[in-house]
Amino acid sequence: MIAGAAGTGHFLVNVAVPLVLVALGFVAGRIIERRHFRSLSLREARGGPVLTNLKNLPEGRTLVSSRFCIGSVVIASDYFKFFGAKLKTLVGGRLRTLETMMERGRREALLRLRDQAARTGADVVLAVRLETSMIMRSERGGTYPAAEVIAYGTAVKTAAAAEADG
Repeated sequence: MIAGAAGTGHFLVNVAVPLVLVALGFVAGRIIERRHFRSLSLREARGGPVLTNLKNLPEGRTLVSSRFCIGSVVIASDYFKFFGAKLKTLVGGRLRTLETMMERGRREALLRLRDQAARTGADVVLAVRLETSMIMRSERGGTYPAAEVIAYGTAVKTAAAAEADG
């Protein structure tokens, strides 16, 4: 009877506990990611300066002032997503688990750029560019990916051509 109890304890420590921790990590990661996407959608809906990759002002607008603005963020992947991506590399194809991480990073960086431009009084940000880099941190032989995303552009305050002439 004692041997059976020891076998059950061994099973719990070696199999059940890790499975519960993986499941808990998966659920927590999904909840956090969904909350972040909801937050991004709400902040994007508030509006702010128009972001464009064009280099020139819209027709009929004149420059009042300009300033270089930047928004940056580092988004880390959770262990479960990274584990799934590692498995996917064995068979090939798109790493959808990491695509959401990159999407969150791009949207957050653009929102931070828009917020900084709004604080300067700009109504448009010209020549918006995105730069990304993957950061891999190694701990005891394991790597955990994170993405750094930087959005930058020229925040411009404009006036209608008629206002500038008058």
